[in-house]
Amino acid sequence: MEVIPAIDLLGGRCVRLFQGDFAQVTVYDHDPVALAATYRDAGATRLHVVDLDGANSGVPAHLDVIHRIAAMAGLALQVGGGIRTLATAEALLAAGAGRVVIGSVAIERPAEVIGWLHTLGAARVVIACDVRIASGSSDPVAVTHGWRESSGRRLWDLLDEYQEAGAADFLCTDVGRDGTLAGPNTALYAECCRRYPAARLIASGGLASAADLPTLAATGVAGVVTGKALLDGRLTLAEIRQFSRAG
Repeated sequence: MEVIPAIDLLGGRCVRLFQGDFAQVTVYDHDPVALAATYRDAGATRLHVVDLDGANSGVPAHLDVIHRIAAMAGLALQVGGGIRTLATAEALLAAGAGRVVIGSVAIERPAEVIGWLHTLGAARVVIACDVRIASGSSDPVAVTHGWRESSGRRLWDLLDEYQEAGAADFLCTDVGRDGTLAGPNTALYAECCRRYPAARLIASGGLASAADLPTLAATGVAGVVTGKALLDGRLTLAEIRQFSRAG
């Protein structure tokens, strides 16, 4: 299982949101490019970057930062945040992203995004499904627009549609766990991997410490994104290296 450090950008600064809420933002005193270099030097080979300003406006706000990070040897970027048009996806790829992470528009306009898969190549697109599991329900339902709106679409139906169209890489976030350090929803990811063994699934949300890594790896996910746990020192780069060697 690949451990992928995350950098969320807001106004040029590294931040983390609590459950996607812009009113609950923690700002970290790190230069994004320097932090990316630290992760790369510690052995990370991929970085997950979210342009939160872009998520708000639909216009990329950190192309310069993405370009500078992408210029580092040995570090592949996957970039998301407000990608609502093919032109925006192409601009991020041109800035150096190895692949783009498509969220709300992939839920709302799947036929259009399937067209992007064919234009860009499936290997350059990650379909992001942010889900919420209602009390008393076992079905994860996709949410959009900063997790404020329910799409009414089950995760399983979306994965069926995109996998049939040729998508192979998916990012799944349990929004109830994101930023909480409460531990990942291993039951959700195990069920995803059971239903879709050919998919390369990246888990996100709730990772609290190195103790979560073996349990999460046992679900069958291909990777996990971690932001807050790393920034808060609850998970160290040394622990990630040790986990990677043990694997």
